[in-house]
Amino acid sequence: MSFLLAVSGVLVALTAWIIYHVFIEPRFNPLQQIAGPPCGLFKGNLRKLLDPISSSKAHHIYVRRYGRSIRIRGVGPWDERLLTLDPLSLQHVLKNPSIYEKPWQSRTLITGLIGCGMLSAEGQMHKRQRRVATPAFSIQNLREMVPMVFKKGTQLKDKWMSMTAEACQSSKESSLTLDVCRWVSRATFDVIGIAGFDYSFNAIHDESNALFLAYKEMFEAAVSQGKPWRTMLSIYLPWFNKLFPDERQRLVERCQGTIHRVAGQLVKDKKCKMEEVLSEGKSYEGKDLLSLLLKSNASNELAPENRISDEDILHNINTFMFAGSDTSSLSLAWTFYLLANHPDIQSRLRNELLSISPATGASDLTEEEILSLYDNLSNLPYLHNIVRESLRLIPPVHSSIRVATKDDEVPTMYPVHGRDGQVISGKRSVTVPKGSFVHVAVEGFNLDKEMWGEDAWDFNPDRWDTLPDKVQEIPGIFSNTLTFSSGPRSCIGMRFSLIEIKTFLYILLTSFVFIPTSEKIHRVNVVLTRPFVSKRYKDGSQLPLTISPFEPPSPPSR
Repeated sequence: MSFLLAVSGVLVALTAWIIYHVFIEPRFNPLQQIAGPPCGLFKGNLRKLLDPISSSKAHHIYVRRYGRSIRIRGVGPWDERLLTLDPLSLQHVLKNPSIYEKPWQSRTLITGLIGCGMLSAEGQMHKRQRRVATPAFSIQNLREMVPMVFKKGTQLKDKWMSMTAEACQSSKESSLTLDVCRWVSRATFDVIGIAGFDYSFNAIHDESNALFLAYKEMFEAAVSQGKPWRTMLSIYLPWFNKLFPDERQRLVERCQGTIHRVAGQLVKDKKCKMEEVLSEGKSYEGKDLLSLLLKSNASNELAPENRISDEDILHNINTFMFAGSDTSSLSLAWTFYLLANHPDIQSRLRNELLSISPATGASDLTEEEILSLYDNLSNLPYLHNIVRESLRLIPPVHSSIRVATKDDEVPTMYPVHGRDGQVISGKRSVTVPKGSFVHVAVEGFNLDKEMWGEDAWDFNPDRWDTLPDKVQEIPGIFSNTLTFSSGPRSCIGMRFSLIEIKTFLYILLTSFVFIPTSEKIHRVNVVLTRPFVSKRYKDGSQLPLTISPFEPPSPPSR
């Protein structure tokens, strides 16, 4: 009898706790005071906001109806969130990472895949990792990587030329349809392999390298093979996947084993090589990210307590492999897609690129000549406009999220509206209680019609010549867009990514014409904004385009 009473007591207490936290406490949440879209008891607003097909329209409607500080619901009545499209509020959130962290749920997922690198580290750990990594991304170090990026771009061009020639011989067609997303990804893996490890994946020519396959399969499994219910269990019950692994979990663990074995050995070999050179009284001249991280970490200028472990270095290499290859390749793939669908813009850009093209091919240039060519390339105004416009229109990171670690007052630039739709008089901030999520709408800001104009959803590179004044309010680190974020956690690899994007555009656009296929392409937000062929989601991310060798027009006959 006493046992049943004890059990009953526990059940009553648990029921009371659930009722309080699910139905009562949310009513006293300060976010309840501000305007927001309607939703059902267990039906939130996230689907419309996270799906690229509907998100731009949803953001536009919400701003017009509810203002720029908007209350939205997440997964249940206890999950009231702040969606901020107020530039001042956004700046406050992104510049105060000690108050607004990535939620532990997000960090758990990232850490379970690539370890605790800069994407998932918080607080002092993130500061230490960023401090050690920053010298590797100096302008001088990145400049020394330019010839290698040109080399890989040329290899991809030559591979496509060879494939086109083979297609012409077999089918008499002078054009070739290929998955641009896959091929560009192979090339960016090669780039980040050499830039990160001083390691050649040789992925452009062959996809059999064990380390390349481990990274590729692990990232693909994380993106397209996960089941939502298992993902939730892996977050809240991490032991579940260990006890009852599915095919995806076994694949991830197998890939992680390969990465730790091969990449871990690369770290050890690099350290031994550096120590050997230093013992001879010489300075180690390696320029890859791993060498620079190890060198920075061992610097006498760095206090011992600020150094990071070999395991942290490996985690950050994994982070750069994931973030560096995926984001750059997607940005390039989407840019080729936009150019294919806007042939006049493509031709205009090609003419600008040809205007600086040397008489000899890039593969025949010296390193000094390549650097000189890149200097000219980086200063081309229309190329810069197109890169900015593509990154604005389809940012690889669709949106992000932060959680308040304490109660906070978020300042606002624009009026705050109450639930009745009226402006709350004198309200120049939003109260965000501890534990509440703040939705960072990267695409929302990038496509905001009130900021960018009525054509904000269109691909218009010329907009950058006469930007509206309101654009200056957006606090992004790259051309007032949020594509590379802002604040202390902004993208450390931004300059490296721009070198890749501009170099590959130059080499491939002066060699090929890009033409859309009949396939309908959808943008899908799975970790990053990826292209999928309509009705073929199970085939994975892909972006088929038709390419044909570019033939300069013949000079007019006299």
